[in-house]
Amino acid sequence: MQHVPVNASSAYPVYIGGGLLEKAGELIAASTQSHTCAIITDTTVGPLYAAQVCRALQEAGMAVSLHAFPAGEQNKNLGTYGAILEFLAENKLTRSDFLIALGGGVVGDIAGFAAATYQRGIGYIQMPTTFLAASDSSVGGKTAIDLAAGKNLAGAFHQPDMVICDTDTFRTLPDAVFSDGVAETVKHGLIADADFYQSLMAGDIRAQIDDVVRRNVEIKASVVGEDEFERGRRKLLNFGHTLGHAIEKCSGYGVTHGHAVGIGMALACRAAERLGYSPAGTLDAVLAANGRFGLPVQCPYGADELYNAATGDKKRDGGSIDVVVLEEIGRAKTVRLDMDGLRAFTEAAL
Repeated sequence: MQHVPVNASSAYPVYIGGGLLEKAGELIAASTQSHTCAIITDTTVGPLYAAQVCRALQEAGMAVSLHAFPAGEQNKNLGTYGAILEFLAENKLTRSDFLIALGGGVVGDIAGFAAATYQRGIGYIQMPTTFLAASDSSVGGKTAIDLAAGKNLAGAFHQPDMVICDTDTFRTLPDAVFSDGVAETVKHGLIADADFYQSLMAGDIRAQIDDVVRRNVEIKASVVGEDEFERGRRKLLNFGHTLGHAIEKCSGYGVTHGHAVGIGMALACRAAERLGYSPAGTLDAVLAANGRFGLPVQCPYGADELYNAATGDKKRDGGSIDVVVLEEIGRAKTVRLDMDGLRAFTEAAL
């Protein structure tokens, strides 16, 4: 088992390794005084792992209730969020109790938001079961749901009390779902660690999965520790996300997050090279990675569609938006654009 500390406004550990769901009860019992919790999961992950986690917690002396909602990004909405809150109230959870988010990024986002707002905030633990969630969204305290106008438009910063990442759960992931996590992993190398990027391109991610997740978490923890509320450096983690989120929205969330980010990184590099924000070669690095790991590079939408979707992004600040571009492999910066600049950037990306 590997361990990475996250030093945000509240410090917490991230545990990484195989077989950790079986040890969840003892890990949690050693760090909390509460004996009551609710597991929030979805209809894909629940049948695979919920019974195992319930048993581990009950053996550690905890009372456990379980709620599963229909799987899919399209269900990360107000209705699902409200149903979770009602479930917590019906089961009489109190401020001293806690939630467990058992699943991928959708489960982590919506369960975390429920924890942030139920009785004005209760504790929660992230148990990511996808490579994407383990490498990115389970760490850093971003919680949210989607609105009709766009992705993650209602949310809160609410750090977990602990992250337990059982990398054995990745074995059940289809290749396309695993590659969603690869996109965010490549992103971390491109914006923060050129050596990590090169090691990904030369190695076998599945064969060294614990170490790869650990390095992802280290990069994310470093950024979050410096800029928890995304006022500066944390914005760099949005590389590929402005147009990536636009692609997700245009597709009705039929394009998954990691695949959309893969396309979004390629679009951002193409635009940045054409407009002089990035040197030549950054686009080639993204295209090489996407090709190596089976991620898409072609955008199925036009400039008008992408621009209109991107203007609803939560990263917009009044009449401007920050986009992330690469200064070189392993180093990124933000560029502030007005809406005309965003349109020009979107057109250059295509």
